[in-house]
Amino acid sequence: MLDYTFENEAMAAGFKNVCGVDEAGRGPLAGNVVAAAVILPCGLVIDGLNDSKKLSEKKREFLYDIITKEALSYSIALATPEEIDELNILGATMLAMKRAIDGLSLLADFALVDGNCARGFDIPVQTVVKGDAKSPSIAAASILAKVTRDRQCIEMDSKYPQYGFAKHKGYPTKEHMSLVRELGPCPEHRRSFLSFLNK
Repeated sequence: MLDYTFENEAMAAGFKNVCGVDEAGRGPLAGNVVAAAVILPCGLVIDGLNDSKKLSEKKREFLYDIITKEALSYSIALATPEEIDELNILGATMLAMKRAIDGLSLLADFALVDGNCARGFDIPVQTVVKGDAKSPSIAAASILAKVTRDRQCIEMDSKYPQYGFAKHKGYPTKEHMSLVRELGPCPEHRRSFLSFLNK
């Protein structure tokens, strides 16, 4: 159930600009990991707001436009396949999240981060497991990150149509893995995720 409990608790503790942070694209074999940070007006109700994974693509696109219009501030950032290979996916995710927070036009002084891990941030952080189903700020960030990453997959598909990125969005489906075996990886593939090629 989404409500502003976490945001309100942070504000009661004296923080003013509380942002929600989430990512999309940890699991795929290709493309960027994308993170978003969002500061919503406290108490704002956005009809249909939810964890991005529970929404249709059409609904996510619709909510994306509302969130970007209504948010006090939002920022979307990424870490590249090269950075994922260099840092590992967790390190790259944290880097993308930090970049998203740093990119906010309104200086955040507290972050609610989806999941159970947060490190390398310059402001106080609270992790919230399944936060995208609990905190409106995190849910909003999850939608911005997911929509942005899906749009990037469409772009990857136009560059490398033979891999079917528009369909599987880079995830390790049977079809995707067999195409990588057959064609070899393209520049968008995360080399550290392709251990199945050695089997």
